[in-house]
Amino acid sequence: MEQGLIYVTGASRGIGAMISCELASRGFEVGCLSRSGDRPHVDNVAADIAARWHPVACDVMDDKALKDAMEALRGKLGVPVRGLVNNAGLHTEAPTIDLPMDEFRKLMDINAVSVLRACQLVHPLLKDNGGGVIVNIGSFYDRLGVKRNVSYCASKAAVGAITRCLAVEWAKDGIRVIDIAPGYIATDLNREAMESGPLRAYLEKRIPRRSPGTARDVAVLVAALFQDGMEFLTGETIYIDGAQSVSI
Repeated sequence: MEQGLIYVTGASRGIGAMISCELASRGFEVGCLSRSGDRPHVDNVAADIAARWHPVACDVMDDKALKDAMEALRGKLGVPVRGLVNNAGLHTEAPTIDLPMDEFRKLMDINAVSVLRACQLVHPLLKDNGGGVIVNIGSFYDRLGVKRNVSYCASKAAVGAITRCLAVEWAKDGIRVIDIAPGYIATDLNREAMESGPLRAYLEKRIPRRSPGTARDVAVLVAALFQDGMEFLTGETIYIDGAQSVSI
């Protein structure tokens, strides 16, 4: 794919930061959207890669802020928009029996409604350039029954459904839509918990490779979807969980 601008939400930390780094390393300009507006927190990044990061403070729940951020970056950089990575999201857990519906709606809004809205906003920008790629970051929880996680599981299942519907509806516009569903991924935000204590012991038993993935594992997969030769891949959910969800 010809280089241009790709928006990444939740780009300042964790998986989003590494996705921003990987895309920039492949020559794309990256609109790094996050609530803080910080540049991606990635250590030891070459200056030419960091120069392709364009951080903007933007809450994905704020329609106007999201639209303004997309338009401002497109105008500032003067390059065609090639894609969107919907990475921003939230995980919470609570017993389902007395889960307040406001809490359920909150997670659905952050993890699913904001994804759909961002897709709607980027659609005309991609269509104007003959098409592009939207990557939604879901979760392998979308097909699991997990105690205390009904809101998160439902919201990520919705991401998969949104992906499939948009892939079918927008194929005529040259837009591919793909859902990446990570399992347990170690990042700067959770590494300590995943590398020691009860969670580490659990992951060693449950993941066939005996360890969680890395943010770069996800980032490399996401970036590959923007390369030439992937044009027939759309509408799918791709699980990257070390085979945990299919292991007995």
